[in-house]
Amino acid sequence: MNVELKVEVDYTPSEDEPFMNPRQQEYFRQKLLAWKASIVDANKGTITDMQDGTRNIPDVADRASEETDRALELRTRDRQRKVVSKIDAALRRLDEGSYGYCEDTGEPISLKRLDARPIATLSLEAQERHERKERVHRDD
Repeated sequence: MNVELKVEVDYTPSEDEPFMNPRQQEYFRQKLLAWKASIVDANKGTITDMQDGTRNIPDVADRASEETDRALELRTRDRQRKVVSKIDAALRRLDEGSYGYCEDTGEPISLKRLDARPIATLSLEAQERHERKERVHRDD
């Protein structure tokens, strides 16, 4: 049964309603899909620009500058590709019913955190613990 819900434009999830009710799920689904679409559109522009921008630049400094710009752009796109895979994972969690719950504790992730970072898989407290652990091991 595929029920399509439309979320009102001015809707914001609230702590006063049941956590991850269908309305909240649709809100986050639309937010994730819009984010993914904007990344994909930006990537299409980059590919076109890079194909159009391939040219023979005689000045060594100008060529080096352009190559540096391209390398930076490719790194940015690689980071965005990773974000897209995290968005896809969040959409799968929405379909499975586990979206919005901390992978560490199983507790709900705050709506504020999900609104700010809809791909979050850990509650703020669990994320802070994880980062502290990483810092300790990095210092070893």
